[in-house]
Amino acid sequence: MNIIPLGAAGTVTGSRTLVTSGNAAILVDCGLFQGLKNLRLRNWRPFPFPPKRLGAVVLTHAHLDHSGTLPILVREGFRGPIYVTPPTLDLLPILLLDAGRIQEEDARYAKKKGFSRHAEPRALFTEADAQAVLPLLEPVPFHREQDAGGFRVTFHRAGHILGAAQVRVEDQRGDSVLFSGDLGQDSDLLLPAPEPRPEAGRVVMESTYGDRDHDREDPLEILARAARETLGRGGVLMVPSFAVGRAQTLALAFHRLQKEGRIPTVPMFLNSPMAIEVGGVHLGHLDELRPADGELDQALEALQPVGSIEESKALNRRRGPMIIVAGAGMLSGGRILHHLLAFGDDPANTLLLVGFQAEGTRGRDLLQGRRDLRIHGRNVELKCQIEVRDLFSGHADRNGLLAWLRNGPEPKEGVSLVHGEPSAADALRRLIKAELGWSVQVAEEGRPLELEETAPGPPAWVDIEETG
Repeated sequence: MNIIPLGAAGTVTGSRTLVTSGNAAILVDCGLFQGLKNLRLRNWRPFPFPPKRLGAVVLTHAHLDHSGTLPILVREGFRGPIYVTPPTLDLLPILLLDAGRIQEEDARYAKKKGFSRHAEPRALFTEADAQAVLPLLEPVPFHREQDAGGFRVTFHRAGHILGAAQVRVEDQRGDSVLFSGDLGQDSDLLLPAPEPRPEAGRVVMESTYGDRDHDREDPLEILARAARETLGRGGVLMVPSFAVGRAQTLALAFHRLQKEGRIPTVPMFLNSPMAIEVGGVHLGHLDELRPADGELDQALEALQPVGSIEESKALNRRRGPMIIVAGAGMLSGGRILHHLLAFGDDPANTLLLVGFQAEGTRGRDLLQGRRDLRIHGRNVELKCQIEVRDLFSGHADRNGLLAWLRNGPEPKEGVSLVHGEPSAADALRRLIKAELGWSVQVAEEGRPLELEETAPGPPAWVDIEETG
């Protein structure tokens, strides 16, 4: 068996791994590169293999950095099944169709404003491209072994977001590899802890937080304190949020805090059409969630949904005290930017960042101390209060990753680390070596991770040089 990382190596984005054995080949994840421009440009490169040679695609979860180039793969000739968990089946149409619309809108805007070097800027993929993916999706329940393109694959719950999975892959010879996917926190408000790690010959593991631990202070109290201080000034508390998982977690948190009297009762808004729609998907999979019956429904009702653009503009004309949860979580786009333009110049207001901020995002700029941002073509100096607290990360931290790894047999072929910035991945490598004494490496893009020294290497139709 050959395992070839084609993304999310040396970075936290663009997750995709080619797995081959004999004539069989599948792709685990097919993610979009996001963040820094040099990463985004990789999305335009051709796949280093003919897509039609794949027997199947297997997705760990619905986030675009794991699924967002499926429309390109299908457009370029892939016609096989795409295996997903049942919740992922419900989430993917929302994310992929929205991404296609955004790509088309960006291309039109670039042409109108003359931003592009091309006379006719084109979308990376269109909404029609995304629509073509949907008939290929095939749901597979957790723990049920599925034949997939000459391999056997099994999903195990990973936490992180609704439907996220660890994926165990086994070939016809019995060689096996476990892909951790993105692992959630044991203490997540919304989702149960990741399931114990099943046995496999090699573990390919995420390392997003490989060099640090989450804040040990109660996240609800930190959130309550920020809310009380801001609302006490009559201000607006702005919380950027991802639409999947984070928005629903924040809804739960604010609902509980108001119900317990730990924050004032003020208007609360969820300004993200996608998050509103995704909330409905969560309500359709309550058996996968932690909250008691009815609590999530009440929490989502407590945040008034803001659907239309007109409603969003009207919200900007209001004044505090109030709470606004809006996309996007790293300030990479979305309606939160309009709120920053409306409320960012008032010291009474607060911008609270509550999760991971990737390289190349406005959120990372603020984390590193900048207070001016480029928003919609102009520089904006923020005079509001800015807090960056890692309260509701969807990823396990350094201790959580090590605990998950420890809770299972030593993989005879070792551990390979992906989905982490170089410093985080190397820190986790050193920690695993020191604590467990296991063979561990940081994966490199395009370099195969053979399960045995006598493996014949990747097939001739894989052009590894294309991946560098």
